[in-house]
Amino acid sequence: MSKINEILQEMDELKKKLRIELDKKIENKVFHKKWTFKEFIEYFKTIPLGTLLTSPIIYAMVIPVIILDLFLWIYQNINFRVYKIPLVKRNNYIFYDRQNLEYLHPIDKLGCVYCSYFNGLMAYSSEIASRTELYFCPIKHKKRLDYEHQYYKYFLPYGYDKYYEELENLRNNLRNYNFTDVKPENYGIKK
Repeated sequence: MSKINEILQEMDELKKKLRIELDKKIENKVFHKKWTFKEFIEYFKTIPLGTLLTSPIIYAMVIPVIILDLFLWIYQNINFRVYKIPLVKRNNYIFYDRQNLEYLHPIDKLGCVYCSYFNGLMAYSSEIASRTELYFCPIKHKKRLDYEHQYYKYFLPYGYDKYYEELENLRNNLRNYNFTDVKPENYGIKK
């Protein structure tokens, strides 16, 4: 076994030990709290009026979000299968666990479920959209973007005249989910 493999193996063992110790810390914590009816009502007195007034607007967003979730499922299950783009696994983006923290007030638990769903769905939809963009129009914008998804670095430069020659290569990399051979210097980009 090479020295590098030995070090990697040691690192894996240390990661396992670290995970065990972190889990012990969580296990030893007391998360449980029983909320009495009086505490439940008292909690509402601590919520700022603006928060109470805007809550219906915030939670009403769940309706279009559920519709978006359904349409994203339909969209990728039809289109991605036709173009042989790997499907995005929804459960890699939407996690529910914070509402299990018993010390949270029931209202806060509901908020945790909502935020987990909403933010997870936005990340899921961004992944679907970015794979779609990589397949159909992988051209960088002329202007610098504040946010670039994970595939943007593989896009061809703005004004690149060999776009159609490289497009199928990018599509094949997406289909195989292999971007190891896609390097900016392949497209005449200087670092």
